[in-house]
Amino acid sequence: MRLTVAQATVRFLAAQYTERDGVQQRLIAGCFGIFGHGNVAGLGQALLQAELDDPEQMPYVLGRNEQAMVHSAVAYARMKDRLQTYAVTTSIGPGATNMVTGAALATVNRLPVLLLPADTFADRSAAPLLQELEVPWSGDVTVNDAFRPVSKYFDRVHRPEQLPSALLSAMRVLTDPAETGAVTVCFPQDVQAQAHDWPDELFAHRVWRVARPVPEPADLAHAAALIRNARRPLIVAGGGVGYSGANDALAAFCEATGIPVGLTQAGKGALPFDHEQCLGAIGSTGTTAANTIAAEADLVIGIGTRYSDFTTASRTAFAAPDVDFVNVNVAPIDAVKHAGWAVRADARTFLEALTVDYAVDPAYRAEYTRLDAEWNATVRAAYDADELTQSAVIGAVNDLSDPRDVVVCAAGSMPGDLHKLWQTRDPKGYHVEYGYSCMGYEIAGGLGVALACPDRDVFVLVGDGSYLMMATELVTALQEGLKVVVVLVQNHGFASIGALSESLGSQRFGTRYRYRTKTGRLDGDLLPVDLAANAASLGMPVVRVASREELEAAITAAKASPASTLIHVETDPFANGAPDTGAWWDVPVSEVSTLDSTRSAYETYAEHKAAQRPFLRPTEAS
Repeated sequence: MRLTVAQATVRFLAAQYTERDGVQQRLIAGCFGIFGHGNVAGLGQALLQAELDDPEQMPYVLGRNEQAMVHSAVAYARMKDRLQTYAVTTSIGPGATNMVTGAALATVNRLPVLLLPADTFADRSAAPLLQELEVPWSGDVTVNDAFRPVSKYFDRVHRPEQLPSALLSAMRVLTDPAETGAVTVCFPQDVQAQAHDWPDELFAHRVWRVARPVPEPADLAHAAALIRNARRPLIVAGGGVGYSGANDALAAFCEATGIPVGLTQAGKGALPFDHEQCLGAIGSTGTTAANTIAAEADLVIGIGTRYSDFTTASRTAFAAPDVDFVNVNVAPIDAVKHAGWAVRADARTFLEALTVDYAVDPAYRAEYTRLDAEWNATVRAAYDADELTQSAVIGAVNDLSDPRDVVVCAAGSMPGDLHKLWQTRDPKGYHVEYGYSCMGYEIAGGLGVALACPDRDVFVLVGDGSYLMMATELVTALQEGLKVVVVLVQNHGFASIGALSESLGSQRFGTRYRYRTKTGRLDGDLLPVDLAANAASLGMPVVRVASREELEAAITAAKASPASTLIHVETDPFANGAPDTGAWWDVPVSEVSTLDSTRSAYETYAEHKAAQRPFLRPTEAS
């Protein structure tokens, strides 16, 4: 079959499928792209030809920002439990390097995305090209080499003959739950357009089976023994629970044993918030219930978590002197953390195979039940505040959204408040990107969620800082006829970092949106930035609200509307209403300073630092 390299790539990708538990689905659901001189005549032509031949062969979505397109693809993959994703094509130069942040986000979060940046000419016939990087110490380096450290697989197709091995290797990594992340295959501009005679077998229907690794019998037996000997066990449920579809198995295990569960950001939704064993968020942004139980847990069973510093409160959350860990994960890098007993297995397979005759002491059950009830009362008070705080905004959205609706967020103060306060009712109802915590993910991620789940309403909660970083995909959502409800919280600055700065003795320096005055400092009046008008100029229907009643009416109307809506609400960054749970996050403070605020903050930091644990004692089999 004689096709160009680009045409062969599109045809190959359209024939790739994943299979798990007997269910097949297309691996590459479509392609996001922005065209420039590097890809318009290669992959652009191939995508046009495919669309004219069959609109379903490789659906194309025109994005507005290259980083945002990767975010949308990543959000789609997360909603599809890593069994489907999108490809993203860009031109060489800034179009390609704009994707690097998105690639890092995908790899950090262990989510598959296929990146197809254009590259400089392989034959070097016209070098140096427009946007080509020249370095004196190498002739084969291009800007795309920046993708190497943030990709789980990287390749560059210099000749048509290299394409099959590059694409097959890319599919292998995309479909490996232990190794997945950003996969980058670079295409020199001239090679994209070159024709080649391809074997028909390259384009055959190809199924990549996503396996469920089974735990070793010995590991399973040791884990069961550790559980039987525990007095105060606690499960930490991470994103791996959702990706493996282990929610029901986790619920059954917890109900049988009475072992309570704390949830990471990615694990939120593993159990509904009102499940008897669900204590909600754990760690630096955790609930008082989960963190109180964590402090005295003698066995921590981590299922599908990578134990980020927020989950462990920078290794201060699990404070019992002889605490042991059982770590269940498909990724060896996560299974061995904290010197725990490593069980390399799929979360659902592990829970279904685990047989242990065990139940927690009734007094322990009564303790965590009481703590959970107290926390839920705290949440209700934050929701019902008379003042229109950020917590009250979260409460209004939570109360008025349907159980299957999805809340999307990523960075700033909002993710921490959502982790503590959002009451998740559906396994896919909570979508917060907190592995990379990337400002600008929110709207692009909401677009990806809407593409993946058009039968759910998507609520994007975003602060003014993240909105100003990347609001462009509002246009893409309108273009594609996708409904997203954006709740834009305007607090005139970086509320999260402002509060952190103050706690670290840096006096909220550089975190407020103000005029520069004659003093040379940014301490003047607030900037008259009208983000509601900005959104309206992009074509979004906008509703401004100034009270709790107006907010609730706007949410209700947005739910009833088939179209997208942006709700603009102003809040006070000094009174967000979220309860403080006292948990710690390790952000170093200057050891010496002329500022009293910094010296005081360092004293507090040193006290917390003293409680940090190395977790080096190996967990032995019982």
